[in-house]
Amino acid sequence: MARPRTPLAKALATGRVLHDPKRFAGRNEPVSNGPLGNAPKWMVKKHQLEAWQTFADELPWLNKSHRTLVGIASDIRGRLIAGEEVSVQFLNLLRLCLGQMGATPADAGKITLPEDSNESEDPSTKYF
Repeated sequence: MARPRTPLAKALATGRVLHDPKRFAGRNEPVSNGPLGNAPKWMVKKHQLEAWQTFADELPWLNKSHRTLVGIASDIRGRLIAGEEVSVQFLNLLRLCLGQMGATPADAGKITLPEDSNESEDPSTKYF
């Protein structure tokens, strides 16, 4: 069984493109219709909405095409946040969703975030 391809957006966010530039050279990825966006209208519980926003903050490479998967994961994570009893099947489904979204502990070591800059100056000022 072949390893699944790392999405280009995830590779850019994790720095994988810098490690293996040849692997990602010339890659044609489907164009997304935009960022993940706000939670769907059917999500009305506070804990579901909190889970959605947490996923959006934690996984910046998610986009509009991932909304269904994030919705499933948000529903389950929302139940956990609310303190509801969650079955083993739900926890296993959440684990599978996290793996598909690149949010597993194995992926955490691959992510490198840019360092905070102490510059309070707007970078565009040098052009204007």
